[in-house]
Amino acid sequence: MTPTNASAADASFDFALLQQSAARTGSRNRRALWWLLGLLALLLGSVATLVLYLNNFEAEEAARRRAADAQWLEQSVQFHFRRLEDDLLVLARQAVQQSAGLGGPLSDPAQDLKAGLLWREPGVILSSGWIGAGQLNDPRVGPERWPVDWDAHPENAQSLALMQSTSRGLRRAAYAGLMLDQGGVASDVVWLAVPFFDRGQFTGNYLVAISLSRALRALLPGWFMQDHSVELLTTETMEAVETVYRAGLNLPGTDLFVRVALTQEQPATVPRIFFLVALVFLSGMLVSLYALRRDILKRQQVQALLQAQVALRTAMENSVTIGLRAWDLGGKILYVNDAFCRMVGFSAAELIGRSIPFPYWPAEQIDALQRVHDGIMLQGTSGEGVEVQFQHSDGHLVDVLIHEAPLNTAEGEQIGWMSSVLDISERKRGQRMAAQQQEKLEASGRLVAVGEVASTLAHELNQPLGALISFANGLLNRLNDGNIDLVELLPVVARMAQLAERAGGIIQRVNAFARKRELSPQRLDMVALLQRVLVLFDDEKTTIPAWALPDQPVWVEVDELLFEHLVNNLVGNAQDWAPHGGQRAQVWVGLRVDQHQGMAVLSVADTGPGVSDEARATIFNAFVSSKEGGMGMGLAICRSIVEAHHGSIEVSRDPLLGGACFTVKLPLAKPRTR
Repeated sequence: MTPTNASAADASFDFALLQQSAARTGSRNRRALWWLLGLLALLLGSVATLVLYLNNFEAEEAARRRAADAQWLEQSVQFHFRRLEDDLLVLARQAVQQSAGLGGPLSDPAQDLKAGLLWREPGVILSSGWIGAGQLNDPRVGPERWPVDWDAHPENAQSLALMQSTSRGLRRAAYAGLMLDQGGVASDVVWLAVPFFDRGQFTGNYLVAISLSRALRALLPGWFMQDHSVELLTTETMEAVETVYRAGLNLPGTDLFVRVALTQEQPATVPRIFFLVALVFLSGMLVSLYALRRDILKRQQVQALLQAQVALRTAMENSVTIGLRAWDLGGKILYVNDAFCRMVGFSAAELIGRSIPFPYWPAEQIDALQRVHDGIMLQGTSGEGVEVQFQHSDGHLVDVLIHEAPLNTAEGEQIGWMSSVLDISERKRGQRMAAQQQEKLEASGRLVAVGEVASTLAHELNQPLGALISFANGLLNRLNDGNIDLVELLPVVARMAQLAERAGGIIQRVNAFARKRELSPQRLDMVALLQRVLVLFDDEKTTIPAWALPDQPVWVEVDELLFEHLVNNLVGNAQDWAPHGGQRAQVWVGLRVDQHQGMAVLSVADTGPGVSDEARATIFNAFVSSKEGGMGMGLAICRSIVEAHHGSIEVSRDPLLGGACFTVKLPLAKPRTR
């Protein structure tokens, strides 16, 4: 045996160890055999039961047919009599219009092609006519047969009068009958009264006498009469006739019924055919029992293998640390493994069946997670997966990486998604720590130059500035004593003291910034701040800057002293270089708002020689200066201040003045909420 075949045999043997349930299949086989024998007995009993059932089926089928025929007859009679009532309503309207002189003569119902079957069938309508509202109680006025039936018997008069009052009071058609002759014998004649109302006012009844026997012959088709006999019944005759298959005519004002009986019984061929087919099928089932027995044995073998595979899959799922989750296209969770439950702190019973928003979604991130969920529903996840945050049941957040794969049926139809969820909290924590360390290193590198220069400036300039303040205070004291002309010297000395104090404050602030102390940002209007700073450059010995500032406030969050230091450095640098450009020295300061980027843009331009392309790469480095006697720290400090406020600074050539143009971009402050 080759090594490959040996390993395959070992693997098969090891996998077969999971099929320990095969030893218990013998008892299940015996139980299955008893079930098959019971099924055979059930089939034989079914044959006997089917024979007995067919004996009763024909009788029940005949009864059902008579009941159905009676119901059909009842509905057909109701339909045609309702149609007759509609035809009478049309004739009533014509009679009213004719009496008012608004219409022509009444149309002949026999010639009216739109009339119902009862109008068109000869001999059904025995008499018809119109009675106005003022002539209802006069038996002499009415159709031709009306006075005859009225006077034939007192019950006729009572029924006809009740019919007219009912039609008028209930505003619907009413019937009366059967009509009695002088001897009290009932005929097949009934009267129908259809009221007509004009603008809510009763105007009269349209009356017709109907022969019910002829009406039934007209309504029943020939194919129906071949197999049925129909008899008109009243409440008196119905008691004498023993029948249960009758149809009510439902004519308001009458108690008339129709008895329906079958004259020719049709043999029930369908049950007999069904019995033969059932026997064939039962015979086939006996043959199938043997095939079923063999199939059960094969299925038990497959079931044992499937159980072993399920056990192996369950062990694999329990051993992995990656969370597994299955959910359908509607967002309902179908399955989760133990690793996923441990990851989110909920049990499988708490998660399966839940729909979005899921209980492990953080409340403040539901909208963002909903968008991620919608994106997965459209196109799944890319090869890198999707990074989101879940919330553990105890409240702490868990960073996870999700990969999705379509969940398909055996036919290839997608029914949902299968997710693998990896806990990346430790990796994200390490990335955040590395980013913080990098940010601290970059901040330290940017501030090292500021620290060196700030320390030097603080040490070298504090003593001269202190002496300047003392000199200014002594000069003010002499002025107060009257030894010097107060009008000439007091404004100058006061300005010297103000500038000296401000210079000392700037130096202290830069020194504190260089020693890594926290900034003191505050919400400031750049327009007002620039106006206050630029006014201080009103000196006849230097180039006075011109500026263009917006009319509306521009709010930013900056450290006021550092921002003043930034503006002073940029404007002072522009004043130093403006006279060296070969034209009249000019300095221009501009401010605008870039709403698209959310930035306030400050520009300082001059008419100097500008900055060459080679120098732009190093102009903001420490100790790099092209100015005679310069230390090369001014622009480096400016860059450090701007970057400390999360902004940017760059230099270019100004298209109008021709010199350098320094552009500073600072983030706009967030609007205040009430």
